[in-house]
Amino acid sequence: MLSLHSNFSVIGKTSQLMRIGKHQSPVVAFSSSSHLHQQSLRYAVLGAGFAGLSVAWHLLEHSPIELHISIDVLDEVGIGGGASGVSGGLLHPYSPKVKPLWRAAECWEESLKLLRIAETAIQTKESSFNNGEIAQSSYEFIARRRGILRPAVSLKNMSIMNENAQTSLASCRIHSINEDAAQILMPNICVPSNLAFHMQGAINIHPQPYLEALYVACEALATDMSSVGPGEKEINFHKKSIDNLLQLEGEYDAVIVCLGARSTFLPELSGRLPLRTCRGVTAHFHLPENIGEEIPEHSPSILSDAWLAIQNPRNLHVGSTWDWKSCNYSQKVSMEEASRALEELLPKASAVYPSLRKWVFHGASAGLRAMPPLTGLGSRGLLYHAWLGKLMAQAVISCDEGVIPQEFTSWRPKL
Repeated sequence: MLSLHSNFSVIGKTSQLMRIGKHQSPVVAFSSSSHLHQQSLRYAVLGAGFAGLSVAWHLLEHSPIELHISIDVLDEVGIGGGASGVSGGLLHPYSPKVKPLWRAAECWEESLKLLRIAETAIQTKESSFNNGEIAQSSYEFIARRRGILRPAVSLKNMSIMNENAQTSLASCRIHSINEDAAQILMPNICVPSNLAFHMQGAINIHPQPYLEALYVACEALATDMSSVGPGEKEINFHKKSIDNLLQLEGEYDAVIVCLGARSTFLPELSGRLPLRTCRGVTAHFHLPENIGEEIPEHSPSILSDAWLAIQNPRNLHVGSTWDWKSCNYSQKVSMEEASRALEELLPKASAVYPSLRKWVFHGASAGLRAMPPLTGLGSRGLLYHAWLGKLMAQAVISCDEGVIPQEFTSWRPKL
């Protein structure tokens, strides 16, 4: 995520990239004070994925009640049209060795909070369309709360994984279980080392419905805040391509870039960000009607060398491949690419869930990830979207008040 402050005529002259530790920060600040102490502020959020919509929500939530705030969310492929919309959605606060990630507790709570906000918003909207009656369970539609199971597939890290499991978060406990207990949770699962780790509180988010619901929540928040304070709040989505930041010159007080891998295609940012691009393909499987081995409703999703994200008893997604340095951000997958993905994913997934070979492949989707520099702190993926969105929004608002908060300049750990 990057934030660019007004005005764009200074690009290339007095703009400066703030530094945090050894790396450039995700903020590009432009030296201009014309926006200070305004009664009206206009923001552009580029990208309508996990990061972009989190920023949009928090910009509204933390904006001063007396100000008129207008937010435009711009994305050329629509809400959830990038890598966010096709991700596995496995939300938990742990590394592959089941160690809590950096700032895990804080980020986990922020993620759960934003999920509840999205669920409440879509429930309210559905209820209003059905005279107070909700036609279906929005909670099941947006998120599947059945936990995640991680089998220990080798003896190499078993001792350290067992040790890490003892320090799990109180809000997302990890239980060490044997193969018999794992079979009760997920029939036909294979646990090679007779040890699996059950993250009982982990969640499988359905990305596309979640993102659409989060945008509905943003619209509702803008309406509610406008009704209780002197400053009107508004948010609008535009399906629009931004080829360079000069297209936005003079229109906004700040631009927050949340385009993920696509941010590296902007000429102003190309080569300036410590990001690695990686295309990932997810395979979709369906259990044929003549086979009765449905996945039980209580079964968790699975994390292993490949992940299995259960959508419902007869549908699941398997991912993901890793095509480093790819520049292809299309969600569409060719037959050739899908075939290569199956060759890679099916052996890994069926090693822990052999019954998958009875399932039928019925499509694939893909996205281009933006991967941060390698650190010893674990991957920073879906878990961080809510917390970083809040931090970015607070930083933008603070900058509009002439202050860069210390919390923002110290968010990145030393690398």
